[in-house]
Amino acid sequence: MITLSKLEARKFILLKQGLLGPYKFSGKKGIMDFVDQVGCIQFDPIDICGKNPELVLQSRVEGFSKSMLYELLYDERKLLDYFDKNLSIIDLNDWKHFEHIRDYYRNHSRGRHEVDSIEDEIKQLLKEKGPMCSKDFKMDRKIDWYWSETKLSRAALETLYFRGDLIVHHKMGAIKYYDLSENHLPKEILEAEDPHDSMFDHQKWRVLRRIASVGLLWNKSSDAFLYIEGFNAKNRNDVFDSLFNEGKIIKVAIEGIKEPLFALKGDDDLLNAVKKEAGWLERTEFIAPLDNLMWDRNLIRAIFDFDYKWEIYTPEAQRKFGYYVLPVLNGTRFVGRIEVVNDRKRNALVVRKLWFEDGVVVTSEMKSQIMACIDRFSIFNLCDKVEYEWINFA
Repeated sequence: MITLSKLEARKFILLKQGLLGPYKFSGKKGIMDFVDQVGCIQFDPIDICGKNPELVLQSRVEGFSKSMLYELLYDERKLLDYFDKNLSIIDLNDWKHFEHIRDYYRNHSRGRHEVDSIEDEIKQLLKEKGPMCSKDFKMDRKIDWYWSETKLSRAALETLYFRGDLIVHHKMGAIKYYDLSENHLPKEILEAEDPHDSMFDHQKWRVLRRIASVGLLWNKSSDAFLYIEGFNAKNRNDVFDSLFNEGKIIKVAIEGIKEPLFALKGDDDLLNAVKKEAGWLERTEFIAPLDNLMWDRNLIRAIFDFDYKWEIYTPEAQRKFGYYVLPVLNGTRFVGRIEVVNDRKRNALVVRKLWFEDGVVVTSEMKSQIMACIDRFSIFNLCDKVEYEWINFA
């Protein structure tokens, strides 16, 4: 077992994430390298100052632009929209690992019989007309769906998408246009066999993937394990025991934290390096609300002493901070949180408010780094100017 101080644990996670030291990811290759490391980036359509995956990548990938991600998804099709940790972006080569999801939607999904009754019609229309969104189909009959009633056309498109028959061809804003998978994905991808002999093997693969995505995780209930099918406490214990006994993960003790954490076996060199080396280049970055780093907020609280809640679903009167607030990472600390809005009508980045954590001493260097980060954020959002509603460095 490797023992780390909290500071060493922070350094390890941030180095692993590409948030400490010089940028280790750059350009489109950097996007692919990062996705390869973390497995998936959680998708969310809300766009206040960039969508979640764009925010994740802008903080790590040197020279990142939103168009790069769009091209990898919908022009080059090296990346794919699919369901992993909720809706996510994954590498196309990981398609084979999710056959069980596709099989579930073929046999057990809600509204299955209604969808089956119009499946051929939808596929024929797509063959004739090309990519279409749900509004393009004149199927206004409603059916019971997961959150409420919805149009049969939308339910059918989503079901066929999860079955693997359709892919998201492109998006216009938040509107998804679907097309037949066979028209865009290589045959060897579509026909690849499921590499997992059992659900237990699949769960082990998913847990390794989630540990890689964060850097360190513990064997306890965590949002980092969301949407791993059949993953209850017993499964989780069995999976961790198996991975540990196989030598695929190692235990990490962190001073002041009772529970052991786990890292990938391949990360032992980096774990030892943070105990010996110092002087890593420190950066200031704005972190996405659903960033891979933030998947286990209890863990962030324990290691970084930072208590973050995404208040987007909190009634306005009950919010402590704001609607869409980003953590501010400065070196190895979260020093505050910031609310920025891309005002597209005026092409301006509006800094609504910046809150510093209790006890943070704002130096001139920190102020300069945060202002530089705001400027980079303005460029990332293609804004012509930056406006400040309230900012206080006192």
